[in-house]
Order: sequence, then structure tokens, then C-alpha cells
Amino acid sequence: MPFDRRDQAVRAAVEQGLLRAEQPVAALLDVTGIRACAAALRGAFAAVTDAPVLHAFAVKAAPLVPVLALLRDEGIGAEVASPGELALARAAGLPPDRTVLDSPAKTPAELREALELGIAVNADNPQELARIDALVGASPTSSPLGLRVNPQVGGGAIEALSTATATSKFGVALRDEGARDWVVRAYLDRPWLTRLHTHSGSQGMPPTLMTRAIGAVYELAEEINATAGRQQIDTVDIGGGLPVNFASDEQTPTFAAYARLLKEDVPGLLDGRYGLVTEFGRSLLAKHGTILARVEYTKTAGGRPIAVTHAGVQVATRTVYDPASWPLRIAAYDSKGRPKSGAAVVQDVAGPACFAGDLLAEARPLPLLEPGDVIAVLDTGAYYFSNHYGYNSLPRPGIYGFTTDPEGDSSTTRFATVRAPQSPVEIVAESGGGQPDALLSP
Repeated sequence: MPFDRRDQAVRAAVEQGLLRAEQPVAALLDVTGIRACAAALRGAFAAVTDAPVLHAFAVKAAPLVPVLALLRDEGIGAEVASPGELALARAAGLPPDRTVLDSPAKTPAELREALELGIAVNADNPQELARIDALVGASPTSSPLGLRVNPQVGGGAIEALSTATATSKFGVALRDEGARDWVVRAYLDRPWLTRLHTHSGSQGMPPTLMTRAIGAVYELAEEINATAGRQQIDTVDIGGGLPVNFASDEQTPTFAAYARLLKEDVPGLLDGRYGLVTEFGRSLLAKHGTILARVEYTKTAGGRPIAVTHAGVQVATRTVYDPASWPLRIAAYDSKGRPKSGAAVVQDVAGPACFAGDLLAEARPLPLLEPGDVIAVLDTGAYYFSNHYGYNSLPRPGIYGFTTDPEGDSSTTRFATVRAPQSPVEIVAESGGGQPDALLSP
């Protein structure tokens, strides 16, 4: 998010009591930034194709009903991968025709519900496709149906997020012996199979590798349609996964640059014959979220200053366990929420959890932090505050959407509660507090 809006919001969060001694962690979402990003995505694809495009937000990136409703208001649909995510999308008012179900482990009940609702489904494997055969045979459906294939083009910089490797668990491995012929036959035998899906990964994936995977799937769609003698496949779901720049405020790569690259590399896909589905998540939200935490104590160890804060592994799990892949920027503010000045001092920024590795930043040059100061963990709008890790029974932080005054007056910054802070009572309740004697006489 632009730093001026962020600075206004941090100061307002302190002034309005969202962040205080009794509530030392809070997450902020820039509503203006999210709306602008959604508009940029729509505009980027409108500039390269006249075909219909459904931009389906990957709900796992921010499984929060108000966020999904905001994106729905901006013309963005939902890509869901579990019954819980589908329930969230429905609660946010997402209609079936703007919802896509993807998952490598869909149950019969999940498939049945999706087909009854008319939600698009991408089958992951031959066994799942057989289940869909039975369901379609028993009861007609309006659901658009497709098959996910793995073009096996290789992985990116983060192995765990690379889904088009030779041995990925996702989709039908297209280069395996006999697989391509099986896919073509699967479509010829099922006239109602009209979509083709791929997703090659997200963070750490170069866009050129993503477009190579999409090109491979486009060629498969052309082969199937030619063999069928008609355009049986009318829509290609190209997935999402555009990587995010976590090194600065610059939003790169842009949706526009990616859409132009797609136009250059796979022009036939965008000539109007195929509808498109995208499934972006992190790239829509990451830059528009900030986690704030108060500095509780400061100390030194081995001559290095350490700031102990209330944000750590519970909100930044990936960063704590894999800092090389998921580094985060930290901005320093004083106790009143104003940008902190002073010479940069190399220091650690630690979280509250009871293990030595709970560090948001190690040997990071920042103005020397003091008790009562505020750190802002930047670029955390996707995954970081939505996928809580309950280590030490640390509570989920409150999440607040905000809009700011263009004139820069923090007193007019408005906040809306997206999710209230978790209370100790709620922690006890979800930890079996309602049945404390359950194991005394099993």
C-alpha cells in the first residue's frame, strides 16, 4: 500500500485504541488498495482479450467473509478448495456461477453439493472423474466441469509451492506414459466435460514458466477440440499464482505485464475462442495488509539488541520457519504511531512464542526499538493474518479494514472490524473447555 496511507492508518490505529497495551497485535487491510488492485486485474485482461473472464479469488489467501464480499463488489469471484471455503464464499454472497471448486481430495459429499448448486468443478484425477461420472449420470447438473492437468514444466524457487513438477500431487501428469492419450479419450467420452485447468505454482514461480505451462494446456485444448471435431473445451482455467515483490513497496510484476506476456506467449488462448478463469490470491491482497505489534521489552544478547514483540510465529508461520523463502519487511513507529527516526541499528525483531526461532527479522537495520514502540510487518495482506498458528495458545489478532483521508488527517481514518480479536474465553472453548472431564471416565 502507498506509505502515506499506511502511515496514517498506523497512527490512527494507535490513537483509536485498536493497538494498545491490552491488545498488542492488530492487522490492517487497505480497502482502497484492494479495490484498486481488483480493478487493475480486470483491466489487465480486458486489454488483451474480448473473451469472458472470471477472476476467481483463491479463498485460502484470505478466508474472511468481509474480504470476499469486498472482492465480490469489485467483480471478483471465488476459488474454493474445501467445504469451509465454500461456506465462506456463500456467506459473502458469491453466486454459484462465480465460484470454482478445486481440491486434490474432494469427498463425494463435496462433489454432490457442488453439482447440486451449479458450481464449476475441476476434477483432479481419474478416480475423481469416475465419481463425477456417477453423479452426472444420476442427476443432471448445470455445473461447468473440467479436468486439472499437470504440464510438468518444472518448479520455481520454492519447492513446496511448485505444482507443475514431475511428481506434483496435483492433476493428471500430462507427460507420464499414456497420460495425454487418456486425457483426450476422457473428453471424447464425456461431451459435458468442457473445461481444462492448470496451475503451476505461486510465490517463487517466474511468469515465463507459468505462461509455458499455460501454453502446454492450450495446445492440449486445441488437440482435444480438433479430435472431437468441435469446440468441446470452451474455457481454460489458467490458475493464478502471480508472485509478489516482498522487497519494496513496488507492486511487481503487475497484472498488466503478466497479461501482455500471456498474449505474447500464448496468443491463441486470447483470440476470443476460449473463456478464461483465473485464480489469483496472494497477488491481490499481499501489498494491502499490515500487521502491527507493540514492542514489550528490549534487551541485548551477544552484543546484539533484541526487540521482543507480540507478533511472531502465530501470524507469520512461513517466515519464522522458512525465512529465506519468506522474508518480510519491518517498519518502525514510535509509541504514538509515528514513523520512528534515528540511525539504523542492527537488531533482531522477536515474537512472543516459547522457542528460539520465533524471529520476524534477524540482524535487521532499524531505528533502535524501545518498549512501547510499534512495529509494522509489511505485505501481510495474504495468508499471514488469515492462517493462524495456535502455538502457546496465542490469540488470533483483530483484523480491521480502513479508509484514509486524502488530506492526511489520521483522526478521520475509518476502521471496520473484519474479525474481532480472539478472547481467552474463545480459546478455552475451542480447546475442549466445555467438556473438561471428558477423559476422566472414558
